[in-house]
Amino acid sequence: MMREFKFEDEMQRTLACVPMAVRRKLDRVGIKLGLKQWKALGRGERLAICHLPVERHDEREALRLFISEAVQRVCGEAPGALSEAQRAAGDPPSKLPAPLAERARAAGVALDQAAWERLDAEERYALVKLGAGAEASHNLAAALAELIQR
Repeated sequence: MMREFKFEDEMQRTLACVPMAVRRKLDRVGIKLGLKQWKALGRGERLAICHLPVERHDEREALRLFISEAVQRVCGEAPGALSEAQRAAGDPPSKLPAPLAERARAAGVALDQAAWERLDAEERYALVKLGAGAEASHNLAAALAELIQR
């Protein structure tokens, strides 16, 4: 089962880009997958990556192996590996990141610690990826509207 966000409707329908839920899976399994590599995979392979589970250690290892072998087969190269610090990003923080709170405020959305705690891990991950980095994503406002102003 893959978490689907409304702000990614087109992306999830076409799978032309890597959906947020897949990005989290990639972080959790320790793989850096480029867009070129993602697009080289067949639609069935991309759908499998979207829907395969990653809750248990053996599920993460199976997905990591599946992605590695599929990318090696279609691209002739293995996907990159993430450092432990990069892998940790797959588990979003329990404390609201200050840059994200500031960007939400600038967008007119009240995102405080209490609102942050009401979000699940997938929602937190999406907001961190979209708004806590060096630059905010163009999807941040839509994600905030969907997840905070429901």
